[in-house]
Amino acid sequence: MSVETGLIGVGVLLLLLVLRLPVAMALIAVSFGGVMAMLGPRAAIGIIASTPYDFVASWTLSAVPMFLLMGFIAFHAGLTTGLFDAAKLALRRLPGGLAISSIFACSGFAAVSGSSLACAAAMGRIAIPEMVSAGYRPSIAAGSLAAGGTIGALIPPSILMIVYGVFAETSITQVFLGGITIGILTALGYCAVVLVICKFRPDLVPPHGETGPVKGGREALMGVLPILALVAIVLGGLFSGFFTATEAGAVGALGTIAIAGVTGRLDREVIRRALLETVTTSGSLFIIGVGAAMFTRFLGLSGVSGFISTAVSGADLSFIHLMIVIVLVYLLLGTFMEPFGALLVTLPVFLPILESQGVSLVWFGVLVVKLLEIGMITPPVGLNVFVIRNVASSYVTTAQVFGGVLPFLVADLLIVAITIAAPSLVLFLPSLL
Repeated sequence: MSVETGLIGVGVLLLLLVLRLPVAMALIAVSFGGVMAMLGPRAAIGIIASTPYDFVASWTLSAVPMFLLMGFIAFHAGLTTGLFDAAKLALRRLPGGLAISSIFACSGFAAVSGSSLACAAAMGRIAIPEMVSAGYRPSIAAGSLAAGGTIGALIPPSILMIVYGVFAETSITQVFLGGITIGILTALGYCAVVLVICKFRPDLVPPHGETGPVKGGREALMGVLPILALVAIVLGGLFSGFFTATEAGAVGALGTIAIAGVTGRLDREVIRRALLETVTTSGSLFIIGVGAAMFTRFLGLSGVSGFISTAVSGADLSFIHLMIVIVLVYLLLGTFMEPFGALLVTLPVFLPILESQGVSLVWFGVLVVKLLEIGMITPPVGLNVFVIRNVASSYVTTAQVFGGVLPFLVADLLIVAITIAAPSLVLFLPSLL
């Protein structure tokens, strides 16, 4: 073992990431070079030859493309429109009703997408034009949708949670259950932000609710019924133990295709676009995962994981102090890295520390996904912000969207503090399972 080589490797990796080298390439290059420096070229070639198959052949990971396919079919087939119509019918007379409806619609679509980007794109395209025409300041309209999209990775099924569960070797179903509470809490926090803005800045948000035309109750119900049925089948079967998380992905994908076909919204173009986006997204996630698996083996061989765990134990950090360090690391990484890269770069370092401190990996999985999603709306690389800018380019600039998400970031930080202060909020539902 060579702790010095391992620490140098970590430093080189951070440098490459700052220089904006693709995360997968940085992980693979550092791992290959580090193993070769310690054990020679034959060992390095052996790791690079065996790790890709060992990682990709994981049966659990097959849930990733299935849940992605489910979300992309629902998105491109237009199954998400009914969510906004139903939420608008129920909530439009509240102050800031359209913004609150958009947040709840994002929460509903989260249950079939697993991706915050897909959630933000789907709802932003539908809601922002209507919100602006109703008198919302474009920056607030766009900011509420960019923030609302982050709920897509908190409420199951969540692609980030699946990848976390595989690497942390913990129950994906339990992490899913823990995410429900924080996802709902996030949605309520965002709604509270909208109400506060209505109270103190009525020039930004219509303060008395919207009274424009809406669909009737029966029409709105019929529009949302397919999504509700899909959610009930997938999550009901998953949490009842009728099928596993992996099987739930296949059931969800098949159910979405069937519903889109029955409603007449499935055609060749929808299938082509959904399959193409599923393959490209899965491929990018898996190559990052391969790099992370190699990096984990490199850290293990060098002894860095044990060294850091021992150092943290010797420093006698309290739970709160340890969490503050971890939160700051993820908030910093979120300013220049996308979530999957930040997750897979840090897990090999943090997991041994957390295990040695007796921290629940189910609880930490929910916390880390929440932190990573904050990075989706923080400058300068907030991906949700750029998605919203693309779908609403005639209404807002990128700077305006970043300005619009600032009030929602305050709610996010408060929810992170609550999650750390009260782990039982996350662990209550998993304990029932």
